[in-house]
Amino acid sequence: MNSSLKWKGGLLAAVVLFSLVTLLPSFHKGLPDWWKKYLAPKGLQLGLDLQGGMHLVLRADIDRAVRNSLDLAASDLKDGLSDQGISAVRMDSPNPEQAMLTLPNTGAVDKVKQIVKDDFPNLDVEIQAEAGSFPRITLRLKAKEVDFIRQNAVAQSLEIIRNRIDQFGVAEPVIIRQGENEIVVQLPGVKDPERAIGLIGQTAQLEFKMVADEAGLDLGQLVSQAVAAGQWQDGGSVRQLNLALQASLPKGTEIAFERNVDKKTKQELKTPLLLESRVMMTGEMVKTARMGFGGTFNEPLVSMELTGRGSKIFADVTSKNVNRRFAIVLDDVVRSAPVIREKILGGSAQISGSFTTEEAADLAIVLRAGALPAPVEVIQNMTVGASLGQDSISKSFAAGLVGSALVLAFMVVYYRTSGLIANVTLALNILLLFSGLAIFGATLTLPGIAGIILTVGMAVDANVIVFERMREEYALGKSVRSSVDAGFGNAFSSIVDSQVTTLITAMVLFLFGTGPIKGFAVTLTLGIIFNLFAALFCTRLIYDWLLARRSLRELKFFSFVSKPNFDFMGVRKIAFGISAVLVFFGLFSFVEILRGDANLGIDFTGGALLQYKSEQPFNLDAVRSELGKSGHGSADLQQVSDENRLMVKLKTSQETVGNLADEITAALNQGGKAAFVLESQSEIGSSVSDVLRNEAIVAILISLAGILIYLTIRFDFRFSVAAAAATYHDVFVVLGICWLRGMEINLLVITALLTLAGYSLNDTVVTFDRIRENIGKHPEKGLFSLINPSINETLGRSIITALTTAMTLLALFLFGGSTIHDFAFVLLTGILVGTYSSVFVASPLLTVKRRQVEAAAA
Repeated sequence: MNSSLKWKGGLLAAVVLFSLVTLLPSFHKGLPDWWKKYLAPKGLQLGLDLQGGMHLVLRADIDRAVRNSLDLAASDLKDGLSDQGISAVRMDSPNPEQAMLTLPNTGAVDKVKQIVKDDFPNLDVEIQAEAGSFPRITLRLKAKEVDFIRQNAVAQSLEIIRNRIDQFGVAEPVIIRQGENEIVVQLPGVKDPERAIGLIGQTAQLEFKMVADEAGLDLGQLVSQAVAAGQWQDGGSVRQLNLALQASLPKGTEIAFERNVDKKTKQELKTPLLLESRVMMTGEMVKTARMGFGGTFNEPLVSMELTGRGSKIFADVTSKNVNRRFAIVLDDVVRSAPVIREKILGGSAQISGSFTTEEAADLAIVLRAGALPAPVEVIQNMTVGASLGQDSISKSFAAGLVGSALVLAFMVVYYRTSGLIANVTLALNILLLFSGLAIFGATLTLPGIAGIILTVGMAVDANVIVFERMREEYALGKSVRSSVDAGFGNAFSSIVDSQVTTLITAMVLFLFGTGPIKGFAVTLTLGIIFNLFAALFCTRLIYDWLLARRSLRELKFFSFVSKPNFDFMGVRKIAFGISAVLVFFGLFSFVEILRGDANLGIDFTGGALLQYKSEQPFNLDAVRSELGKSGHGSADLQQVSDENRLMVKLKTSQETVGNLADEITAALNQGGKAAFVLESQSEIGSSVSDVLRNEAIVAILISLAGILIYLTIRFDFRFSVAAAAATYHDVFVVLGICWLRGMEINLLVITALLTLAGYSLNDTVVTFDRIRENIGKHPEKGLFSLINPSINETLGRSIITALTTAMTLLALFLFGGSTIHDFAFVLLTGILVGTYSSVFVASPLLTVKRRQVEAAAA
C-alpha cells in the first residue's frame, strides 16, 4: 500500500473520529467545559417541531414608542407648568406626532419658552398667541430624538424580553432581531404558552398616582355617555376616553379603571376611578421586585424595593398624603389603590389585588426587567406540544429507517460489491451531516429530516453516475483498475454539475426561507457538500484500497435495461403535446393562486392552523356542527382518521394574532363528547403572510436565475434555456396536479417545488453532460443525431436514481405522518415528472430552434 493511500486513509479516519467527538454532547451532557467550547457547544439540537415549544414573531410598534415619548414629555411639561402656578390644558391633536396644550393667558408664554429651553431640549415648540384666544402650544419631538427612538426601540425591547425570559426559566431560548421592527422568539419545551406570551408582550409601564376626590361626579354615567356618543368603546384607549371627557372632569384629573376579580365567580370587574394626572413615581424607581403572600386572605402580591431616589420621593409623597388612596397603575390599569395610613420609610411598597400566583410571579419578572419602550404585537405564533414532537420524531425515524433500508438493500442487490461500498459512504455521509449540524449549531427540524431522506437519494445518485460509467468502461474490455479510473474521471463533471444546481436552490431557500424552510435548506446544503466529499473522495479511496489489496478482481452489476435503443426524438411531438396540456393546467392553477382562489394555506392568507388529538374517534359532521354554533362554521376541517387527529384551518385578515385557538378549543370541548387536546397551533397575521408570499416568489425567481447563469457558464445559453424550460415544465405540472387534488398550497409545498426544481435540473444536467461529451467525441455528427444515443446511454442511471429517491420519499409519504404528508407527495410526484421531462422534454428542446431554422432555409 503506497504512502498516498495511507495518508488519505488517515485523513478519513480523523474526519470520522472528529465527527463522532462532536456528536458526543448530543448523548452525554456531563462533558468538560473545554470540550463543549472548542468542539460542539450543544451537540445536535432538535427543532421546536420535534421537541415541542413556541415560535413567536413579535412586531414592535415603533410609532407608538415615538408617541409615548411625546406624551410623557407633554405630561412632564404640564406638571412643570403647574408647579410654576400655570394651569395648562391638554388638547386633542389631529396629528399623532404632535401634542397640544393651551395656556390661561399670554403672560405665561415667556415662562413656557424658558422651561422648554432649560428642561426639554428634545422638544420643538411652536406657540400661537392670537388676540382674543388662549395661547396654544404645539409640541413635537426633534428629528434627532425621533431617529434615536426608532433605532433603539427594537434593540431595547429585545434585551428586555431576553431578561424576562431568562428569569422565566426557559432553557436555551432563541431571541433575535428580524428586519426593521420584528423580534423572533423561540422557546423550546415551554409548558404554558399563554403565560409565556403574556409575560413577553406585557409593556409594564408602571406609574404611581394619587386618587382624586370624586365628589359630585358619577364616573360610570360619564363613561356610558362617552360610549353612547361614539367617542369611546369598551376596551379602547384610556387616553382617548380622557380626551373625550376632559371638559367634564376637574382640571388635572383623569379616569382609569381598577381591575378586580370576584372571588366567588372569578369574573373580572373594571371600576372607573378618578386619578390626579400628575405622575408621582414611575417604574424606573423600582430597584427590584419579588412575588410574596400577604393581606387578610394571605393572597399573592408583589413586593417592591425602591431605588435611593425612589425611596425619598415615596417617603415625601406618603408623608403629605396620609389617609388618601395611592394608585399603582400598570399599563393604564389600576392594579391596587391602598390607603396611605402613615409616612412610609425604608423604600418598599406592595402591589396587591386579585393576583394568581403565576400573575404575581410574572409581574415581578417584568418589573425587574423593566418596561418595554413600545408595545409588541404577536404577528406569528407556532406552538407544538411535546407529545406531538415525540410523535413526529418516531414517525420520521421510522420513515428514515424504512427508506434507508430499501435503498441499502437495492444497492447491494443491483451493484454487488460496489453497492456495499456505496452504502458505507452513505452511512459516512449521514454521520458527517449530523456532525455539521452540531458544529454550526443548526437545528434539526421535521423538514430537516425530510431533507436528510432526500439527501440519501441524492447521495445514491452520485454513486450511480460513477458506477454506470464504470459499467460502460468495463463492457469495452478494460481492466478493473482502468474502469474505476475512467468511471470516476468521466463522472466528475456530471456529479459536480448536478449537485451544484441543487445546491443553488438550497442556498436560496436558506437566504429567503423562514422557520422550518431554513432547517430544510441547511440540512440539504450540508448533505450536498458531504455528498461530493463522500462520492469523489471516500468511495474512490475504498476502491483504491481494494485494488491495492487485489481484493477486487471483477465488476459485477445487475442491469434493468441492456443497451437500450429507443427513438426518443421520434416521439418528441407526442411528448410535447402531453406536456402542453399538463403545463396548461399548471399555468391555470398558478393564476388561481395569484387571484387567491386556490386552497392557500394560512402562510399566504393569514389565520390559524390548529391540530388536535382526540382520545377517541369522532364524527367530523358533529365537530363541524359544534363549531358552527360558536360562529366558526367557515373553518376548514380535515380528519386524520387513523391517528384520531383533527386539523382546523381558519383564514382571517387580521394583521396580528388573536385568540382563535382558545375559542376553537372551547367550542370543541363544550359538548363533552370527545376530549380534544391542542397539540400544535400556527397563527399568522396577514401582514406576515404577505411577506412570506413575496419571499416565496423572490426565492423561486432568484433560484432559477442562479441556475440559468451557472448552466450558461458550464454549457452554453441554449442548454440553460432548455433546462429552464424543462424545470418550469416540471414545477407547473406538479403545481397543476396539486391544484386538481385540492391540496393546500403552503410554505412546505413551495419548498417541495423548489427542491423539485433542483432535482429536475440534477437529472437534466447529467443527460446534457453526456450530450456535450458526445459532441466533443463526434463533431462531425449533428446535435439531433447525438441526442438519442446520449439519452439511451444515461437511461439506466435515470431509472435507478428515480427509483432509489422514490423509495425514500415513498417511505416518508407512508410513514412520516400527516405533518409532512403533502410535502412528500409533491416530491414523489415531482420525481416521476422530473424523470419524464429530462428524457422526453429537456433534450429534444435543444433542437427546436435549430430545426426551425433549417426548415425555413429549405
